[in-house]
Amino acid sequence: MAALYLVATPIGNLEDVTLRALRVLREADLLLAEDTRRTRVLLERHGIAARPRSLHAHNEGAREAEVLAALAAGRDVALVSDAGTPLVSDPGARLVAAALSAGHAVTPVPGPSAALAALSVSGLPALPFTLVGFPPRTAGARRKLFEAYRERPETLVLFESPRRLAATLRDARDVLGERRACVARELTKLHEEAVRGPLSELAERFAGGARGEVTLVIGGAAPARPDARVVDGRIRALLRAGSTPREIAARLAGEAGIPKREVYARALAARERAGK
Repeated sequence: MAALYLVATPIGNLEDVTLRALRVLREADLLLAEDTRRTRVLLERHGIAARPRSLHAHNEGAREAEVLAALAAGRDVALVSDAGTPLVSDPGARLVAAALSAGHAVTPVPGPSAALAALSVSGLPALPFTLVGFPPRTAGARRKLFEAYRERPETLVLFESPRRLAATLRDARDVLGERRACVARELTKLHEEAVRGPLSELAERFAGGARGEVTLVIGGAAPARPDARVVDGRIRALLRAGSTPREIAARLAGEAGIPKREVYARALAARERAGK
């Protein structure tokens, strides 16, 4: 059965391609690429004679009928983006939806991802995270986007133009507050760099702009500290039920997001006040 293959390609270093990806690219009857010039570099490096056809934001609709006809005729189709995993801030979603609607198989060929690579080296919590993609170009729209995530606990991953990086860092700092972040630049390439620090420091560091492709990782909102009266009430209730301070600390630290040592000290104090 013919299939539409979504093939992940290197984000920089051409050695970061899987054996399966090379086989699929070599065997596909029709190869679609966002930028055929960039894809030819990869193909030539690995001795693949395929001639890619373009599929980008402006012609995806026109390519749809051609791809569906190829699949209906039993021909395999492979789709790649400029770099990384197709459809992640790249065209192809419309084509995939059309192929599925027509009853054709859609198969992932996983591999490199700038978002996951940046997240893994950021030093920030990897789970949960939200991939935001490219933020809006205007300051007002960017700030509105960050407002929507201000109270969210997950790590944020964004792609950004090196020319707008400093402005985006400043907007993030102004809206989200002083959070830890990481600017991952030119991942897997010769001048790879991951700069970590508070948003304000990163904004100053890159005030003059940056070079290359940039992925920005920003820490999530800190969990809201629970009302002390509520916590103390839970401690008293558990003491009355026969729980020890150590048991209370183990239970409430996870529930309330308070360090176990602090809950233990408050439970001891509450037990002493109760004369137990």
